[in-house]
Amino acid sequence: MGSLGAILKHPEDFYPLLKLKFAARHAEKQIPPEPHWAFCYSMLHKVSRSFGLVIQQLGPQLRDAVCIFYLVLRALDTVEDDTSIPTEVKVPILMAFHRHIYDNDWHFSCGTKEYKVLMDEFHHVSNAFLELGSGYQEAIEDITMRMGAGMAKFICKEVETINDYDEYCHYVAGLVGLGLSKLFHASGAEDLATDSLSNSMGLFLQKTNIIRDYLEDINEIPKSRMFWPRQIWSKYVDKLEVSRSSLISKFSFIFLIYFSLPAIMDCSNFQDLKYEENSAKAVQCLNDMVTDALVHAEDCLKYMSDLRGPAIFRFCAIPQIMAIGTLALCFNNTQVFRGVVKMRRGLTAKVIDQTKTMSDVYGAFFDFSCLLKSKVDNNDPNATKTLSRLEAIQKTCKESGTLSKRKSYIIESESGHNSALIAIIFIILAILYAYLSSNLPNSL
Repeated sequence: MGSLGAILKHPEDFYPLLKLKFAARHAEKQIPPEPHWAFCYSMLHKVSRSFGLVIQQLGPQLRDAVCIFYLVLRALDTVEDDTSIPTEVKVPILMAFHRHIYDNDWHFSCGTKEYKVLMDEFHHVSNAFLELGSGYQEAIEDITMRMGAGMAKFICKEVETINDYDEYCHYVAGLVGLGLSKLFHASGAEDLATDSLSNSMGLFLQKTNIIRDYLEDINEIPKSRMFWPRQIWSKYVDKLEVSRSSLISKFSFIFLIYFSLPAIMDCSNFQDLKYEENSAKAVQCLNDMVTDALVHAEDCLKYMSDLRGPAIFRFCAIPQIMAIGTLALCFNNTQVFRGVVKMRRGLTAKVIDQTKTMSDVYGAFFDFSCLLKSKVDNNDPNATKTLSRLEAIQKTCKESGTLSKRKSYIIESESGHNSALIAIIFIILAILYAYLSSNLPNSL
């Protein structure tokens, strides 16, 4: 749950946090009895507890397909991410991975910790994959083949232009969007979305991760990594000494996130942006990156508005709201270069709890775009472009005619709150939580 200080400051977060905790506990109890499926769902919770929670709302067949889709791409990424594997060994495996998933005798030892277990016992994933319907199998095979080929292409290729950046993000995240659209369609629940809209769903999440994780990536040991394209950062840094290196991927789920696999450069001099004396240029560069990501927001709204199934809608909508919320926090924020910038856990819990309909999504995108717009500095070199993209998002939200029905996702505690009253409320809620903890597990 969230920290005591955060809950005292935002007491309205407590109930959503409580619900989220029990939902996570319940999800972990839904492990199938069959050995191969038990392995897959147990591994899913080990490599991504958040994803293990969010897919529980999907129907059984689709849930199984999405689980296997995730684990297959996790395994593919584990091969790509293991720098101890020689290129001449790695590339053929990436190119042929879509065939290996049909072979329940195939495994390849690589990776560390739970990822090594996944690779050593990949036959469980293959066995589960072979039990999926043919429509699901074909979709997973197609995306795995295309993603493997894209990873192989970028092993020796750096991200120079924005087109390169979009292409790499397509291979490692946009294809996830396309794959999910294929799985939704194969389930019979949704019409097949266009590739363009599906691609934007993945790119919006991927680019948000790349922006947010700047400091973590630039401080990577033993070698700094940079995911931002040269075409953007070169406008703010006069000289960047970059040694050509193998581009390896970074996999983070944001299926709630889709799969996040950014391109890598060795660029130690780019660390200068994190220092105080370079903060003005650093923030301008950051804002340029956020503005680039915003171009996908309208496509995301269109994609989500076309969804019919409530469970699939929530599955897609929650990570998109988290993305625009994160961009709003990162924009014009020097803390991106000095620490961790992310939405507080209580607000995340509220997004998960309150996102039910498209009016909630329009409301969230409108609120966060307003927050972002309030942070735009007219002296920023990209201010006009940023404002134009934000106004386009706001126009789409207003034209939906649903803003009056929205729940606000940006709820700040009023300064006049009596701290003693807040403390009393928190104590009461804590007692309720202790009671539920001792009684509810037996009924889950």
